[in-house]
Amino acid sequence: MSALLEATGLAVEYHRRGAPTLRAVDRVDLRLDRGEVLGLVGESGCGKSTLGRAVVGLLPAAAGEIRFDGRAVTPLGRRRRPRELRGLQMVFQDPYASLNPRRRIGEQIGDGYVLDGVARSEAARRAGDLLERVGLSANTASRYPHEFSGGQRQRIAIARALATDPSCIIADEPISALDASAQASVANLLVALVRELDMGMVFISHDLSVVRQIADRTAVMYLGRVVEVGPTQQIWSAPAHPYTRALISAVPRADGAGVLPVELPGDVPDPARPPAGCRFHPRCPLVRPECARHDPPLTVLRDGRSAACVLQSPGEPARPLAEPHPVSPSMKE
Repeated sequence: MSALLEATGLAVEYHRRGAPTLRAVDRVDLRLDRGEVLGLVGESGCGKSTLGRAVVGLLPAAAGEIRFDGRAVTPLGRRRRPRELRGLQMVFQDPYASLNPRRRIGEQIGDGYVLDGVARSEAARRAGDLLERVGLSANTASRYPHEFSGGQRQRIAIARALATDPSCIIADEPISALDASAQASVANLLVALVRELDMGMVFISHDLSVVRQIADRTAVMYLGRVVEVGPTQQIWSAPAHPYTRALISAVPRADGAGVLPVELPGDVPDPARPPAGCRFHPRCPLVRPECARHDPPLTVLRDGRSAACVLQSPGEPARPLAEPHPVSPSMKE
């Protein structure tokens, strides 16, 4: 089965005057299938949001290729986005910044229909239907963004994305700006829409506890690279990369545990000057001499997941790095 969304060898660079070129995303391969939720996690500055913006064409790729439903994704310009690519939509972190404060929400949601030649009266009716679908009343279509809470505004942004009948959504930290009471409901809404409409979704987040609950597969990024990807439950129960293990151990738990382990020192290195060899080796508690010389590629292990670590051998079972992590309570409970 062909992938709904696929990135191959993707690189994204920022050119800065008087400073080294920063390669924020470096040779990333990623695949998303229809009906799947792929979690994308990592520390701040690892390239998650840059990757998401490149996937939808908001940033140009310095190398590699992005294909959506068999069609190459090109950077957005002044020309109208091809109809085939309008099925690839993005939900941003800040719902207020992504909505026009001077326009009624019904008009903003209906824009997608108007671009398709639908009469404004019919677009307004459909916008009301979308508001109902995301858990708001159709009667709120005449209101402005500032009249809603943060969680409600994010639901409006989701409704606007649905107006193009998308088959894929890139959700870039969609709940991080919301209070705790709204986070679970918005995350569960997104997953319900993916299942109901048979879409695919890349869910970008720094909150591993949320990703653990909603993602079918998880990709872990470090310093512009994907270092591990596989089924979420498999990664949580037995991470194959030391960085993945460190992220999981930092998730707060009901017993009060969950702090960054003392064996993971320092900050993320400067992405414009990444370390030689494995990029994680200066902070890795399991570092070996060859880690400073060898840059391990993302390779497939026997259990089907992929990891980029000298401790793991292609085609072999994943070497255990830690005891299984306790399962956290469901968000729905």
